[in-house]
Amino acid sequence: MNWTHYVSYFFAGALFTNAIPHFVSGVMGRPFQSPFAKPPGQGFSSSTLNVLWGFFNLAIGYVLLCRVGNFDLRATDQVLAAAAGVLLTGLMSARMFGRFNGGNSPTDTRTIP
Repeated sequence: MNWTHYVSYFFAGALFTNAIPHFVSGVMGRPFQSPFAKPPGQGFSSSTLNVLWGFFNLAIGYVLLCRVGNFDLRATDQVLAAAAGVLLTGLMSARMFGRFNGGNSPTDTRTIP
């Protein structure tokens, strides 16, 4: 298998993970940070924009996972490549968005009720 397929699956996992908070916040009618906010990634974007951004991430993730190479859900190496993208993006998002949405970082001594 071509190594570029693994890279594609990794980024597909990352895009699927990135789609979740944007799409869910949008359909709940809540603003959320996006690359289009001022300042990018820190300010809030409208719920409509977040639904569109989440859907765009899902669509590109689908293309990278299902249209590049021949992704096989039973092939451990391919699933691990996508899972690495999911895990890494999830950890980075938790750390980045936790600052704005009440999540605790390891150096934060506050408690959230």
